[in-house]
Amino acid sequence: MTMPRRIAVVTGTRAEYGLLKGLIRRLHTDQTIDLALVVTAAHLDPAFGETWREIEADGLPITAKVPMVLDGGSRLAAARGLGAGTAAMAEALENLRPDLVVVLGDRMELLAVASACVILGLPLAHIHGGEITEGAMDDAIRHALTKMSHLHFAAAEPYRRRILQMGEAPERVVMAGALGIDNVMNTDFLDRAALEADLGFALDRPVLLVTYHPETMDDRPPAEAFSALLTALERFPETRVVITKANADPGGQIINDMIDAWTAQRPDHARAFTSLGVRRYLSLMRHSAAVVGNSSSGIIETPAFGIPTVNIGGRQQGRLRADSIIDCGPGTEAITTAIAQALSEPFRHRAAATMPPYGRGGAAEAIHRVLASVEIAGLRHKHFVDLDMGELP
Repeated sequence: MTMPRRIAVVTGTRAEYGLLKGLIRRLHTDQTIDLALVVTAAHLDPAFGETWREIEADGLPITAKVPMVLDGGSRLAAARGLGAGTAAMAEALENLRPDLVVVLGDRMELLAVASACVILGLPLAHIHGGEITEGAMDDAIRHALTKMSHLHFAAAEPYRRRILQMGEAPERVVMAGALGIDNVMNTDFLDRAALEADLGFALDRPVLLVTYHPETMDDRPPAEAFSALLTALERFPETRVVITKANADPGGQIINDMIDAWTAQRPDHARAFTSLGVRRYLSLMRHSAAVVGNSSSGIIETPAFGIPTVNIGGRQQGRLRADSIIDCGPGTEAITTAIAQALSEPFRHRAAATMPPYGRGGAAEAIHRVLASVEIAGLRHKHFVDLDMGELP
């Protein structure tokens, strides 16, 4: 009898887990796969909601918890945390000895995973490579992960081509689409009344759903950049504002403290949540007048609902854009103008007719199919594929 292949999936944040959940469920129920679910970083941090509890509530067994503290208030503290986290992750993976490790995206903690895999000789599969986010250090991390990985799942055709441009073998690069679109297509959404009861917050006015993370390539203090957004939001008293808190990047806790103080002074206008989970977050997005901030969810998932996005600053610069997205600078006046445009009837009609560039669902099924069938024996041996670039400058 053939032994199940052991596949480890590593998750470090609420947002990343929300994207991976459908794939994790598929792997968990596949009798030919022995799933090892490794939880790390912000999932284990009380300051970010201890979201590992949401994973357990979903009925998915956590195989290992690997502490990794990445928001110590400074870049140096994050670098130190990453070093300690790499050692802890190597220990966990050495104990688990998976046949294949799966990661998604561009978060800092994934460098610890990839470094451990390279040294331990474990094949690595990477989801959402080939993308560009010029306003965040994640951009460099994502491209580094591509070169450290052995199997790739791209969210759109231009991203697949960019992975090939980086010298990866075509047979190892799969155009799967975005897992976030799977969630949009498959979630059993809460209706407005159920959502209001669940959140304990009235949604009887136009809703602005706000998620803002530190712009890690910006030299300005996070408090200065986020203060401009809060001032702009004050100019729309006719709305309800729901803010989901920032991630564990350096400066994230500063932003979260500002969110708590700001919403506490405006209980009828605004409410903050550390983590909403996929169902509540997407249900709220579906009932929103606009999504505001600099999260990738405003770029990938929101256009699939036909809802306007106000994308602030350069954090997402370089990603494929739908016509429903308004890019604006990080100043108060620019944000105010963009929100007003997003709430206008002409732009709402434009957003409703948009064509999202990230597929029509089915990404989890496509990725699962490859993970279950790929020949693992020779996977960690890579060769660089040179493209015919013509005469290089």
